[in-house]
Amino acid sequence: PQEIVSEESEEESNGVNLMEFSDEILLHILSYVPCTDLVLNVRRTCRKLATLCLDKSLTHTVLLQKDYKVNKDKVKQLMRDIGKEIYQLNMAGCYWLPSSTIDHVTRCKNLVKLNLSGCHVTSLRLSKMLSTLQHLRSLAIDVNPGFDASQLSSECKATLSRVLELKQTLYTPSYGVVPCCTSLEKLLLYFEILDRSREGFMLSGQLMVGESNVPHYQNLRIFYARLAPGYVNQEVVRLYLAVLSDRTPENLHAFLISAPGSFAETGATKNLLDSMARNVRLDALQLPKAWINGSGLLQHLKFNNPFYFSFSRCTLSGGHLIQRVINGGKDLKSLTSLNLSGCVHCLAPESLSRKAEDDIDSSILESLVVSCCNLRHLNLSAAHHHSSESIGNHLCQLLSRLKHLLSLALPVCSITDVTASVEKPPTTPHLVPQTFGRKVRIGIQTYPRNLADQANQKIESSVFWALMGSLRFLETLEIIGSSFSSAMPRNEPAIRNSLPPCVRAQSVGDSEVAAISQLTYLQSLTLAQLPNILTGSGLVYIGLQCQHLRTLSLANLGMMGKVVYMSALMDMLKHCKCLRDLRLEQPYFCAGAQFFQALSHCSSLQRLCIVSRSGTLQSDAVMSFMANCLEVIMCHMFMGESLTVCKNLQQSIVRSFQAERPALNVVISPLLHEDLTEVIRDVPMRHLDEITLFKSRVAEEPPNLWW
Repeated sequence: PQEIVSEESEEESNGVNLMEFSDEILLHILSYVPCTDLVLNVRRTCRKLATLCLDKSLTHTVLLQKDYKVNKDKVKQLMRDIGKEIYQLNMAGCYWLPSSTIDHVTRCKNLVKLNLSGCHVTSLRLSKMLSTLQHLRSLAIDVNPGFDASQLSSECKATLSRVLELKQTLYTPSYGVVPCCTSLEKLLLYFEILDRSREGFMLSGQLMVGESNVPHYQNLRIFYARLAPGYVNQEVVRLYLAVLSDRTPENLHAFLISAPGSFAETGATKNLLDSMARNVRLDALQLPKAWINGSGLLQHLKFNNPFYFSFSRCTLSGGHLIQRVINGGKDLKSLTSLNLSGCVHCLAPESLSRKAEDDIDSSILESLVVSCCNLRHLNLSAAHHHSSESIGNHLCQLLSRLKHLLSLALPVCSITDVTASVEKPPTTPHLVPQTFGRKVRIGIQTYPRNLADQANQKIESSVFWALMGSLRFLETLEIIGSSFSSAMPRNEPAIRNSLPPCVRAQSVGDSEVAAISQLTYLQSLTLAQLPNILTGSGLVYIGLQCQHLRTLSLANLGMMGKVVYMSALMDMLKHCKCLRDLRLEQPYFCAGAQFFQALSHCSSLQRLCIVSRSGTLQSDAVMSFMANCLEVIMCHMFMGESLTVCKNLQQSIVRSFQAERPALNVVISPLLHEDLTEVIRDVPMRHLDEITLFKSRVAEEPPNLWW
């Protein structure tokens, strides 16, 4: 026995004791632990950790926004233990917490920043809470039907009068708390108002206008508005803009309006833009396409040190881009984020006689790259950017000079080698019509198991391979077909027909996907409408090499009538230990036992969304997957199954796992069901915006717009 004890003592002396590390190192390690675990669990283990876990560096900012295991009791205990030490509290998207949870925030007397977006807060609860937060300077809330500003107390309004930053998400026509915030410097507005109520009544965008309801913009520096589809959202935002058109704030330096579809310019908005051209110098700009198209606005606006531009879906030509925005490169070294998504003529000298499929003018792109050499986020998706045969002037070759890029979105047709797309005859899969229905079997899927073997086929000499090799620190990549549209657009029935891919994109497939595996630090990947995927072999290499991958979205890869990459996808998933979000959109997808068994290897997975026209699922396999993957809190499936099958599965998942997973959100529905839009409206905005709905997210809004 004495020998055994001495051996154990020797092992302990040779081992590393965590408590022997310096306080600085331990604090750094503890900063990666969720605050609820630190305060409620870790600090109870020993005296040293009890002290360190309450260090100001760990309790100053509390982030609960993606702590899906937190519940009302944990929040109550957390606020009781360290409420007075919290200066910044982020509870954004905590939709599962009951509204009474907000009552405990009143313990945080020293709060300076508070984010309650996505939380259930009534007017009375908001009033009671804000009345106690006299130091508050930054606030984010939702305004839901039933909100009544007249219920806000004088103490609450006094707190709001000192707020400098406000983020307000509107689900009903209202000014919310904006009129009470008389010192605003930053205003972010998200308009999510539906045109019809749940009862089917048409909503009006008219608001009560009176002296007490007028917003105060005199100190405003940043104005941002993002509109969901719908005419009511447009009506309401015009009322918010009306005050701006009367008097433009002198310190305004960022003016951004993101509006889908057509948002016509009016006399009031024209006056606002004219006033901005005369009186302010901007650092960030985004306008609806109708406000820019055909106008000389950009020629008159003045810029200081711009860091963000978005001309998404505008008909802005490359000539105008160079002359009116880039200004010869004199002032654009400060630009870090540029969104040209859907700007089909932005790389052409003029747009009047040009077809969208014509070759780009490489000199315009070169000027852009040289002038904006510090770009970190660039979106060129939703357009046909075809390179000419000129040597050294391919789009990929020019973009490789942007060494600081962190996120990039490109159309599929832009990454193909010109010689390959021109000289290479279509292979057998291209001859198969991309229609839906019964398909002829093409044999067992095989793919090379060695990356070198794959590279020898084509990719090491390709311009896209070279681009991926030059952007080693890229974290987000989107390769999206220029004619791709999701089968599940917002506020509309599911799309039943899809447009064919661009001819130039026909040669893009497995080898290009394999090239992406060079991105060692890749965290988010979107691939949509890559027609030449034969086996999906490149996905396996991404799974092996991109070990930081957290978000994966795949849509319409290869033949449309058969999921040709299923075997490779299952191999890939076995290596994705850090994957948290997975979105798959593919007709005829079979979500069966083998798929879910492979997906169970993704031990960090939290959210799953599958959109599949005529797709099938195995209920037992889904239940087994949910039982094995304890971190999964969102399961959305829009398939080809019957309504009865979908409802039964949804109820079974909720009944079995809701108690253990308070944040669990489950939607199982037939994709083509007539009530799909009603189903969608109940999905928490966090999931709907981040994963369920397909969209390009690169440079969607300015970096660090909100904390």
